[in-house]
Amino acid sequence: MQISSTLTSTPTDDARLAEILANPGFGTNFTDHMFTVEWTPADGWHAARITPYGPITLDPAAAVLHYAQEIFEGMKAYRHADDSVWMFRPEANAERMVRSCHRLALPVLEVPDFVQAVSALVEVDQRWVPGNDGAGEKSLYVRPFMFASEKFLGVRPAEHVTFMVIASPAGAYFKGGAKPVNLWLTEEYTRAGRGGMGAAKTGGNYASSLIAQQEAYAHGCDQVVFLDAQEGKYVEELGGMNMYFVYDDGSIVTPETGTILEGITRASVMELAGKMGHQVTERRFGIDEWRQGVAEGRIVEIFACGTAAVVTPVGELRTKDGVTPAPASTELTMKIRDALVDVQFGRADDTFGWMHRVV
Repeated sequence: MQISSTLTSTPTDDARLAEILANPGFGTNFTDHMFTVEWTPADGWHAARITPYGPITLDPAAAVLHYAQEIFEGMKAYRHADDSVWMFRPEANAERMVRSCHRLALPVLEVPDFVQAVSALVEVDQRWVPGNDGAGEKSLYVRPFMFASEKFLGVRPAEHVTFMVIASPAGAYFKGGAKPVNLWLTEEYTRAGRGGMGAAKTGGNYASSLIAQQEAYAHGCDQVVFLDAQEGKYVEELGGMNMYFVYDDGSIVTPETGTILEGITRASVMELAGKMGHQVTERRFGIDEWRQGVAEGRIVEIFACGTAAVVTPVGELRTKDGVTPAPASTELTMKIRDALVDVQFGRADDTFGWMHRVV
């Protein structure tokens, strides 16, 4: 793409930026610029540009507001000790967005163009990538998204589509170290069914999870566990994370995809665990297998993973019928977590070729 740049005349001043980066939180402060490119059948992708961050104008009849034709990605940029800036597996995010484009009948943004777009914004706003002392985990969260921007009230794929990238500095997900998350099993709500949109990263999947997440909070839990829609007995994923179960022989099981999102962190954990000598199997995993495995001591660790939390131990499973306690160990969980984070922040060799240098 040919990308034009119009930089802001009022960048965030150094003092205010230092204040933000000292305690960035998550998703509340945004960088000075944003990337935009548009698509029509006649012109394809065109008018790629970086402009000052600010509100966008949508017609009230914009198709996304009525038919939810939109997708997004979530990824991070990291500052290494030598002050260079890197992104973690942007090609994998790009490839997943291609799959989401197909499912939501949106035009495909090719992988090189996606990587160019996110890299261009990170480069322009590189001063927003936090530094880290020691084992810190601050980063720049990057949010690419695509939506139907055509002014048209009709149920068909939009003929004007907008792709944008924004970014927000993010602090460590867990202050004081990763802590086990307690889970609530919802038996009323499901996240996706066969043939649905579960494997696409689209907002509708997250909207449908919110009421179940409220149910989890009401029962004192951090996250909700969804079962399959067809039989209601196989574990799928959490509201925003994928799951792993570690057995006493060192083998690891993760629920198979098809109706769940193929997380980039999920795939990375599988490669890391395999390199550490663990057999990782993707298959259907029943809720009864979870309960019995913990009760009999065969399941020795459970953990979840996602872009924001990276890897986190799983604590109790709470249901209307009782509680399944947390396995006692978190040893492998934390070993995998440390190995992944060390690669992301340049504290370990990137033997997998995951890191993409931006600056």
